[in-house]
Amino acid sequence: MHEALRLARCGDRDLHLLPRMANRHGLITGATGTGKTVTLQTLAEGFSRIGVPVFLADVKGDLAGLAQPGGDNPRVAERIAQLGLRDVVPEGSPVILWDVFGAAGHPVRVTIANMGPLLLARMLALNDTQAGVLSLAFEIADDAGLLLLDLKDLQALLRFVGDNARQFTTQYGTIAAATIGAIQRALLALEQQGGTRLFGEPMLAIDDLMRTVDGRGAINILAADRLLQAPQVYATLLLWLLSELFEHLPEVGDQAAPRLVVFFDEAHLLFADAPRALVDKIEQTVRLIRSKAVGVFFVTQAPDDIPGKVAGQLGNRVQHALRAYSARDQKAVRAAAETLRENPALDEVATIGQLGVGEALVSLLDEAGHPGVVERAWIVPPRSRLGPLTAAERQAILARSPLAGVYEQSTDRESAYEKLRARAERLTSDPRVGEADEPRRGRPREGVVEALAKSAARSVGTQIGRALVRGLLGSLLGGRR
Repeated sequence: MHEALRLARCGDRDLHLLPRMANRHGLITGATGTGKTVTLQTLAEGFSRIGVPVFLADVKGDLAGLAQPGGDNPRVAERIAQLGLRDVVPEGSPVILWDVFGAAGHPVRVTIANMGPLLLARMLALNDTQAGVLSLAFEIADDAGLLLLDLKDLQALLRFVGDNARQFTTQYGTIAAATIGAIQRALLALEQQGGTRLFGEPMLAIDDLMRTVDGRGAINILAADRLLQAPQVYATLLLWLLSELFEHLPEVGDQAAPRLVVFFDEAHLLFADAPRALVDKIEQTVRLIRSKAVGVFFVTQAPDDIPGKVAGQLGNRVQHALRAYSARDQKAVRAAAETLRENPALDEVATIGQLGVGEALVSLLDEAGHPGVVERAWIVPPRSRLGPLTAAERQAILARSPLAGVYEQSTDRESAYEKLRARAERLTSDPRVGEADEPRRGRPREGVVEALAKSAARSVGTQIGRALVRGLLGSLLGGRR
């Protein structure tokens, strides 16, 4: 039986989050500067301490301090004394650093095929028509046996589809040159935002996020300060991770503790301008991933940043202060108060505006899974450092990482770009080759799994190959099925 995680203190009573209820998910809200990051840090190191791996995005660059013991912050010392905590011993947690750009951590990559057209359309901010053509392009790649791994594969495919649009119209539908051009321009913008680094191999293996070190869960920290400059990329990457977890992990039902806990900071970006179909998929995933023993915590400013269907799945609640300077702010405060289980001795609406930094309204699930009566409490300070790592500390962590050297070097095996380039070269030397190379009308089309798995089968004996084939089986959020 895992020990309960002490999260907050109300008078002389501790408020605990029960590990077996962590897969019922959670929500951490509050205005900027009210203590959300400290709450996240306290929870992350608590899960690590009981052997549960954690994934979180570090949007401000200071959560990597989880790797180092605290003890040198006077405000933390003052809060510990204020709360009468005598058992808080400064300590760091095992940390694995990640970075899409490969500078502040191990590179994070995903293949185009694994991302799938739905999420990719979201990342590129395509309209419905453009998203439909992108899906058709993926289908053409399936039927032609063209493997999509990186951006140049997708760019080559779109050129191929645009150049041969007439030949595809009967079988796949109308493909306008203007639409292909719009998608290509969106891909160019993505490339300038770092998309070249995000897409490719070796792809991130979910198992590498679920490590333990000497009985403690590894805390996987994605450097997101630079990534956040492209919010669509940031949001879509996190949604892909959620879908990969759902696809990869078997159902195990309720456990004594989660197998992994994921924190989505700046969670409002996941839903900003998202189509209804995507929001429905996210809600479905959050609801069903509980059976995979994965806990999901959303971190954002106000509860109404999260769509109602999703918010209804979030049982553990921590509400930091909100400021009601306008009628809209006052409405947000009332809405926040209504999401908490009422405490007859507490005026939640008034209290939300009076909370100090590090203070919160806390409602956690009890043993039966029922929301606890909301309490006004102080969040227990973390035992690790509040603040960033130095460059030397970060390099030392990377050097001794169990994943050192695994993801640093990208690979570029034969895929759509190379095959289409070879075809173009043959066509240039002998135009008669072109007709034979085209997908034939009326030819029975293979399914996604069959067509793409044939191209991937040669590498199925490798870890990369297994990850690719697994991804091609599809994901609930739009991967290839």
